[in-house]
Amino acid sequence: MKTVHFAKLAIAVSILFGMTSCAKKEAGSGIRDQATRDGIFLFGNESEPPSIDPHINTSNNGNNIITSLMEGLISYHPTNDNLPEPGVAESWETEDSKTWIFHLRQNAKWSNGDPVTAHDFLYAYERMLSPDLGAKYAQLLYLLKNAQPFNEGTLTDFSEVGVEVLDDYTLKLELEGPTPYFLNLLKHHSWYPVHPATIEAAGGMTKPDSTWTRDNYIGNGPYVLKEWVISKIIKVAKNPLYWDADKVSIKEIHFLPIDDINTEDQMFNAGALHYQNTIPTHMFPVYLKNKDPYMRVEPWIGSYFYRVNVTEPHLQDKRVRKALSLAINRRAITKRILKGAHFPSYSITPDGIEGYEPPHCEEFNPKKARELLAEAGYPNGEGFPHSVLLFNSSEQHKQIAEAIQQMWLNILGIDVTLRNQEWKTYLETQQNLDYDVSRAAWIGDYVYPDTFLTMFRTGDGNNMTGWSNARYDQLVTDSMKVSDSTERLAMLHDAEEILMEELPVIPIYHYARNYRIDPAVKGWYPKLLDNRNYKYLSLEPTKPESAEN
Repeated sequence: MKTVHFAKLAIAVSILFGMTSCAKKEAGSGIRDQATRDGIFLFGNESEPPSIDPHINTSNNGNNIITSLMEGLISYHPTNDNLPEPGVAESWETEDSKTWIFHLRQNAKWSNGDPVTAHDFLYAYERMLSPDLGAKYAQLLYLLKNAQPFNEGTLTDFSEVGVEVLDDYTLKLELEGPTPYFLNLLKHHSWYPVHPATIEAAGGMTKPDSTWTRDNYIGNGPYVLKEWVISKIIKVAKNPLYWDADKVSIKEIHFLPIDDINTEDQMFNAGALHYQNTIPTHMFPVYLKNKDPYMRVEPWIGSYFYRVNVTEPHLQDKRVRKALSLAINRRAITKRILKGAHFPSYSITPDGIEGYEPPHCEEFNPKKARELLAEAGYPNGEGFPHSVLLFNSSEQHKQIAEAIQQMWLNILGIDVTLRNQEWKTYLETQQNLDYDVSRAAWIGDYVYPDTFLTMFRTGDGNNMTGWSNARYDQLVTDSMKVSDSTERLAMLHDAEEILMEELPVIPIYHYARNYRIDPAVKGWYPKLLDNRNYKYLSLEPTKPESAEN
């Protein structure tokens, strides 16, 4: 998000919450009130998660569930994204930010009673990096010494990777280069342990379609999987064997997959949710104007963009990709469709990351867009091959796609077909490069620009564009070996300049975090990454309040 946008958000927040004393808080309906009394958190969680396997999942809604069931060496801090919170590791040490020693707590247990040991982490990292598993987040572990050649299959002996068990409760990790922010990376679910015996019983370390998450989910987090009804509900219940169980207040969390944001809005208004993940864009200005006491408007480190399949002959020409980008009026989209809830973007990495100012692609320029398309051999769109714009089923994605479809037709003379698919099918279609242009989004896994840039390296499981640039790969990869922060950020800036020049991805807007939450939920603070450590949350019944106007 651009720095100026934080100022806008601060104004919006002060207006919204500084004046809530003038707003009458509505009484919650029976379902939510009863759930609060019963200690059950009703959580709107977008759509059905594609996976809750920490080494397979790539979605935000899957992460919400996984972090309730699993815990890594380092956990999410309740209020500050940049502070490490002890998880399975009760302490750690490093002298050079390259070699790290983690001391595991001896009272950490799996949900079946087995102790959590350093061997479980070694097994997990070998699983995550095994080529046959095909983990899309494997490259997050490339910080480990020799992790990349092992994942690529050129090194077959995992003992040469920088993971060493010193004893049952001491783990040594050796990195390719100094990484001062390494502890924040360890919060991500790709670094979580798994229970080896459970994985082996379900087909082994490298079985990508293992059913262990449905048949026998053994976790080590504050909650255990209680019930999973596909496309209906996922229930997790407090784990009595969790090492810090005394701190866990909420008895159950019910994750409700609600594809339609209007339905979710209606459910919250009817008192069937404590947490509404997404506010419909047409309701955002209404709630803002009415000073809705449940609404939250916060900064968020996320980007909405379009992927371009550069393996398609007509999209291999970067002049075509630039023309498509230049013909998009982002300000019109954010004003008319998003109603000011989000902000136009011209970079993949949002502004607001300390010390980093991302390079921008060119803004809306119809004249130049037409010139570039003509130079590429398609004057006024003549002879432009039939193309498909893919998006997952959502009214908002559809509205944006229809607007861009019309812009491309009016400005460039090209007519694209819209195709919407349900979430899982859409993910498969993207992965198989069975599209021309596809809607996408990325929420940062940590507060650093490479969380947005590593995925566009050659062969990354989250690239899904077919784009490859050796110089880009080198800059991003080598930046991880540089100890000087200024030099490292300069290398990432140079890499993003290449990305914004080549445009295998077209930025559309940067997110703000807009949602609604019942005041009965305590311990929920604004966070740039919006990741929660559920053991710090509680539910406390609140009475309706009113004040004189």
